[in-house]
Order: sequence, then structure tokens, then C-alpha cells
Amino acid sequence: MRCPFCGAQDTRVIDSRLSQEGDQVRRRRECSECRERFTTYEVAELSLPRVVKSNGNREPFREDKLRAGMLRALEKRPVGSERIEAAIARIKKRLLARGEREVPTRLIGENVMQELGSLDHVAYVRFASVYRSFQDVNAFREVIDDLERQPDAEEVQKIEPSADS
Repeated sequence: MRCPFCGAQDTRVIDSRLSQEGDQVRRRRECSECRERFTTYEVAELSLPRVVKSNGNREPFREDKLRAGMLRALEKRPVGSERIEAAIARIKKRLLARGEREVPTRLIGENVMQELGSLDHVAYVRFASVYRSFQDVNAFREVIDDLERQPDAEEVQKIEPSADS
């Protein structure tokens, strides 16, 4: 690792630790020449699959696009950023686990719908209305009726004993 202060090639690792999430390594380094210390982060580079759009075009997966779509649906809703980031991480993990080079946008959209359904029902309906191109009020009514038939995540937790108990 090259020293960012003097450009020397020789640096040594003083301390290594896993991040809280365990998905990156934090390393404290010291330059052998100027003795300056700095921190580096090591992350596994995983290639997310390319996205096949409905018109057949292919483009690289863009996390910022995924995040923007979810944030648009969740605008002014009481959902913390940690929960949103965790949902995005779960979607990416599912896409990587498929092991495919390309995935259709439909699959990504369904994953977003699944995550929004557990995060916030209003955001779910907002996203569904655009994603599924609702043409009339009946389409909204059907989705809302489906949501009302599903048990709330909080109610399920009350029924199912947690692993801590």
C-alpha cells in the first residue's frame, strides 16, 4: 500500500479489525519512511449481475438507482435509514446468491416490493402503483385488500416467540 502522504511504497499494518457488520476489514497502517499513520478499508469486490431491462437493453446494476426508487416510495414515511440500508443489502445479497450474470428488472422490482411490504405498507402501495402501472382505483383497492389480509410484522412477532425467550 502506497503512503498517501509521501508516496513511499513501504507501509506496515499496525492493527486490523473487522467492521461492526463484518463485511469489511479496517487496517491502521504506518509509513516506514515518514512515520505518518492512516486507515484503509478492505472490502470484497463482488460483481453484481447486469440488469436486463424490459426493452432488452442491458446495463450495469446501480445501487444508487435502487436506493432512489426505494427512497421515493418511502418519502415522508417513518422508516429509519438503517432499516432502508439493511433492505438494500438484502436485495443485493439475493441477487448475488442467484449466481447469474444477468437479471431482469422484474426480479429486482419484485425484491423491492417484498422489502417495502415489510418496511411500510404505504410505501409498498406507492411503489406498486408505479411498478405495476395501475390504471384505475380498482388496482389500488386489490393491493390494499391483499395487504389487509396479511398479518402485520409486529403481530407475527407477538405470536411467534423470539429466539431470546
